[in-house]
Amino acid sequence: MRNLLIVLLVAVSMAASGQSADKLYAQGKSLYDAGKYQEAVAKFVPAAEKGHKKAQYRLGLCYDKGRGVAENDELAFKWYAKSAQQNYAKAQYQLGRCYKNGEGTAKDRQKAFLYFSKAAQQEHGKAQLALGKCYMKGKGTAADMAKAKTWFSRAIRNEKDGKEILADLRADAARGDEDAKAILELTQKKR
Repeated sequence: MRNLLIVLLVAVSMAASGQSADKLYAQGKSLYDAGKYQEAVAKFVPAAEKGHKKAQYRLGLCYDKGRGVAENDELAFKWYAKSAQQNYAKAQYQLGRCYKNGEGTAKDRQKAFLYFSKAAQQEHGKAQLALGKCYMKGKGTAADMAKAKTWFSRAIRNEKDGKEILADLRADAARGDEDAKAILELTQKKR
């Protein structure tokens, strides 16, 4: 009986902790969306420390962009990594970007490819575009234009981000970006 009571108390405590982290995150996101970054960070920190993956991602974003805190690539990387370990696609994309650019960590194209792949498979549009670029240029993986085309096409057709990605590619191509021109040409070719 005593063991059952202990298990029940632990379960209730964990549930309360999860709800508390969810509430802190929700409050922090509302503040973040309102541009009250310092107040948002004050909510994100305890939620992130309790393991809330979205709070960890947002805290990483705050450090990445210098919103509510001093910009710090190492801390951004740390929080993105914690969130990415919980399979959160937005954090996986950002972690891939950190590895690609050497922000907060050493450059590592293979790790960038790995995290872009994980996020892209979860239908993250920008990760799909980044993964296509990895295949197009042979960065972190062997060059493969067929796979590049597949991922570029998925990015452009992405339900959430596709229209924005296509508009950005067109704008970049109009400004003379050769990669954007190549991506548009590749995705517009008939099979």
